[in-house]
Amino acid sequence: MTPTILIVDDERDLVSTVQFSLEREGWRTRVAYDGRTALDSATGDPTPDLILLDLMLPDMTGTDICRELRSDDKTKDVPIVMVTAKDDEIDRVVGFEVGADDYVTKPFSMRELLLRIKAILRRLDRPQTAMPEHAFGRLKVDEEGHRVWVDDNELNLTALEFRLLSTFLSRKGRVQTRDALLHDVWGHTPGLPTRTVDTHVQRLRKKLGPASDYIETLRGVGYRFRTDAAETEAAV
Repeated sequence: MTPTILIVDDERDLVSTVQFSLEREGWRTRVAYDGRTALDSATGDPTPDLILLDLMLPDMTGTDICRELRSDDKTKDVPIVMVTAKDDEIDRVVGFEVGADDYVTKPFSMRELLLRIKAILRRLDRPQTAMPEHAFGRLKVDEEGHRVWVDDNELNLTALEFRLLSTFLSRKGRVQTRDALLHDVWGHTPGLPTRTVDTHVQRLRKKLGPASDYIETLRGVGYRFRTDAAETEAAV
């Protein structure tokens, strides 16, 4: 089925350019120039396969729109790529915190934007081979239900944070470079900026709380999920 992409931005010239490029790739597009129209379009039929979302809109902020989309059962798993001129680190952190899957700053290369969209769409097509449930120390993961608990307290992870944690768990004791995580979790080709990985790992650790030390940082290399939960907790 041909993917449908919803473009949410009030810069009409930019929207026309992006829309032309997406349709040239063979994708269907829908357009919204304000937040309320975006929410109506996103929750209508058919549900878009991906949303390009600007942070600065005339009636609502992109972060508020993202929160509403993530709280709606119909759109909670739709990938959201924030496209914005706001490039401060705090803006990226907030964007990922409210549930964005990726973050592209203006002005951007259309080729890079297309690569990121293709990577996300490929990831959606990838068959899932998850185990029903996995336990590690204080951590319990229900792969099929996309649920995570630490000490019996359920965590609220974004879809991307869940994929990142599942990848770490499936590769305990093995070093994961940032490029490898970009490729395997995000679906990006090597060479794209890797600070997105660090931001997501930071947010994931914060949510894991007492289980955060299960993820080790290897300076200059990447990350590694520990193999022995008991040793980790004894060392804390």
